[in-house]
Amino acid sequence: MRIVIAEDTRILREGLAQLLRMRGHEVAAAVGDADALRAAVAEHNPDVAVVDVRMPPTYTDEGLKAAVELRHTRPGLGVLVFSQYVETRFASEVLAGRSDGVGYLLKERVADVDEFIDALERVRAGGTALDPEVVTQLVGASRRRRALDELSPREREVLSLMAQGLSNASIAEHLVVSERAVEKHVTNIFVKLDLPPNEVSHRRVLAVLRYLES
Repeated sequence: MRIVIAEDTRILREGLAQLLRMRGHEVAAAVGDADALRAAVAEHNPDVAVVDVRMPPTYTDEGLKAAVELRHTRPGLGVLVFSQYVETRFASEVLAGRSDGVGYLLKERVADVDEFIDALERVRAGGTALDPEVVTQLVGASRRRRALDELSPREREVLSLMAQGLSNASIAEHLVVSERAVEKHVTNIFVKLDLPPNEVSHRRVLAVLRYLES
């Protein structure tokens, strides 16, 4: 296989490149940021790109954004996301439309080199290689999004104001409705998001977290 690696941690980048070369594969480029990844893919036309999620300059989701872009612009390229993190929103975009030639593995859960090489070969051949934890989190995120879709426009508005830190009284004043009406909307939000009373978890905080995740 001809492989391009995008990993911001130099020791991991060089170590992975060395391991792949020892197994007889060509590492055409090993780079440390998303822009260099795009340039390397354009120059070397690899079979597979191995991409970390968080890279310079912000160390948030540059790698996943680049992976989504490459999936759209280079349909023959296999993309294997290899990271410590599961970013469900962009992971869904990586998998959207077509499920061929794509993988998402968590670094801490890859047991050995043979397992990693096997995943690369599956992705190159047009298959998939998804860590079970990635699948679990994607399914959970999908369910939460569907629950949010059940909210009425007014309930979404109330939840948005909750996310801004407003109390029920402040929300009522903002929407020019009674506080009792806001309380009813909040109750409906809790029911639709399946947040029953719990002495440990604060439902208001959990509801806001669901909203922010979406």
